Amino acid sequence: MSLLSRVRVTRRGVQIALGAVWLLDGLLQFQHFMYTHTFVTSVLEPNAQGQPGVIGSPIGTFAHFYGHNLTLWNTLAAETQCLIGLGLIAGRRFARPALLLGFAWALIVWWFGEGFGMILSGAPVSPLMGAPGAVIMYAFIGLLVWPRQAEGGRSAADGGLLGDRGGVILWSLLWLEAAVVWMLHVNRSSGAIHDQIAGMAQDSPHWLASALTSIAHRTQGHGVAVATILAIVSVLIALGALAPTPVRVTALGLGIVLSLAYWVIGQSLGGPFWATGATDVNAGPLFVLLALTLMPGLTAARRAVPLTAPTRATDRAVAAV
Repeated sequence: MSLLSRVRVTRRGVQIALGAVWLLDGLLQFQHFMYTHTFVTSVLEPNAQGQPGVIGSPIGTFAHFYGHNLTLWNTLAAETQCLIGLGLIAGRRFARPALLLGFAWALIVWWFGEGFGMILSGAPVSPLMGAPGAVIMYAFIGLLVWPRQAEGGRSAADGGLLGDRGGVILWSLLWLEAAVVWMLHVNRSSGAIHDQIAGMAQDSPHWLASALTSIAHRTQGHGVAVATILAIVSVLIALGALAPTPVRVTALGLGIVLSLAYWVIGQSLGGPFWATGATDVNAGPLFVLLALTLMPGLTAARRAVPLTAPTRATDRAVAAV
């Protein structure tokens, strides 16, 4: 029996995993750095740079307001994320309130804390660095595992708000967006990939920084080729997920491998334990969790018995007559 055939991914399991990530984010928000004005000037305010006015101005206003009482607002932010995480972990009865709060909080953080992934800012942001942003992935996964129907189906997303088909379409749109972002000029210059990886190496521990520096050196001058190849692979991952089951499994598996590569090389493993300003694990693990949620054949068979199905007791009664 293959290892894959032994794996079981349930909607409840994904809820718990998502809750664990929310809880980790909340704990990271309690770091001392988050209670300093450097957090405002180096994390929040830069999100407004290069943005359209309708996006950047509210971010600047929010950063100014947040900085007036860092102790209060940062503590509330950390507690909110911990509450979401604990609610998802605690049990099914708390899942819906936790997910609802998570949807609202994810949108707030995606705008004011991540600047919508900085995609509209002109900054050198790519899927390698975590685009379109980690926190919006929390909302997407939450939609897939919303407890609307009984467990079971083709994947863990079956029975959620979007269903299995809606989840696959979402996955495809995310990877098509990745392909488009790779084709932007800011990511297709000869040194773009090198600069992104080298930048992450600066804040990484020595053992990881050495590897990233070596990889960055090998990509120097090859930014156009690397970006083009990754764009093509992204399209294949997007379209493959829409294909029949064997191709879909391959596409999702390739998406997992590439997301983990991005997480290590471009996101420095999220950097929560060594990057002073890290408040989450970045997008890599969320793409993996999304892929597992959509992977067909990993869920247990639906156990709910239809109301119209005869029971054994009824069968015996009919036989006796």
